[in-house]
Amino acid sequence: MERAKKRVKPADFLLLAVTIILAVLFLYPVFFALISAFKSNGDILKNPSGLPTSFYIQNFKDLFQQSDFTTAILHSVFLTVVSEALIVCIVPMAAYGIERGKSKITSYIYTYFLAGMMIPFHLYMFPLFKEMKMFHIFGTMAGPIVCYISGSVAFGCLLYCSFLKGIPLEVEEAAMIDGCTPFQTFWKVTFPLLGPCTGSMIILNGLNIWNDYLMPYLALPSGKAKTITVEIASFVGQYTARWDIVFAGTIISIVPALAIFCAFQKYFVKGVTAGAAKG
Repeated sequence: MERAKKRVKPADFLLLAVTIILAVLFLYPVFFALISAFKSNGDILKNPSGLPTSFYIQNFKDLFQQSDFTTAILHSVFLTVVSEALIVCIVPMAAYGIERGKSKITSYIYTYFLAGMMIPFHLYMFPLFKEMKMFHIFGTMAGPIVCYISGSVAFGCLLYCSFLKGIPLEVEEAAMIDGCTPFQTFWKVTFPLLGPCTGSMIILNGLNIWNDYLMPYLALPSGKAKTITVEIASFVGQYTARWDIVFAGTIISIVPALAIFCAFQKYFVKGVTAGAAKG
């Protein structure tokens, strides 16, 4: 006990206090959205920070009655699941080819991918949409999916290459001696060892795709249901806003994202810490 007391420093209490303050600041918007989802629009405007006086669920009914929110949920799920599945299939193989096939060409490709991270999306947004029209995928679900996959290659290769440096080559050589092809070696031996990295990729890309607003709003056809974020934003106009419906939709959109994060949380923490150390 005496040793434990000696180890506690004032800086530890300061760090704990800062952590608590940051946690409250980050959690308050979620709490505010939660209490507002069960209040009428008038109550929200009269007393925004007040607790609901009754369990008001008409907001959720209006959300589904006044918009095609069910279709929007299906579109968000489809975009997220399909994009994530293709990202997990494509990006690790690209990183494996770069890291294991070290040459000048792969070094240039790796540098090219990293350079792409420095360019903001708004700079190449219009040329990207023109290119989507050239390939006849603008206005379809394939357009955002292709963009999500290509947009995740740079960071994905950086993360997977950092992990692959920590996997000994002897493991792969032993598998090849046993008769595995390079393709089988990667998927049966190397890829299972990249679990924490894959978990981090699923969380980071999944949350970005699920919460994305700009790409579905611009790339999907107008006049039809798009994604959750676009449908929620449609209730905020220039002169009026249905904040009760907005917060109800926000709470519904938070639940799947929170479930994904909780399911892959331990892999996410391992992936970030190990990837930083190995990089």
